[in-house]
Amino acid sequence: MSIEYRGEKFAGYNKPKRTPDHPKKSHAVLAKEGTTIKLIRFGEQGAKTAGKPKEGESDRMKKKRASFKARHGKNIKKGKLSAAYWANKTKW
Repeated sequence: MSIEYRGEKFAGYNKPKRTPDHPKKSHAVLAKEGTTIKLIRFGEQGAKTAGKPKEGESDRMKKKRASFKARHGKNIKKGKLSAAYWANKTKW
């Protein structure tokens, strides 16, 4: 199932994709919650993020991940229609 929205193709609702050609944002998602549909761009292009937790991860990366979650916790709780939710799920 492929969805086209504003000239951009998405694999489906709530499925983030990389946007390497976008000048500022690294990812985009066509978020859907109930009947509300919203295009959300998130993540800084070229930013070094912690990614998924790894075995033997350095303390620096653990602190980086914890800082992001603490700093954006209120926005992450807003749900699927917030960029922080998707950045937390995809990049951190």
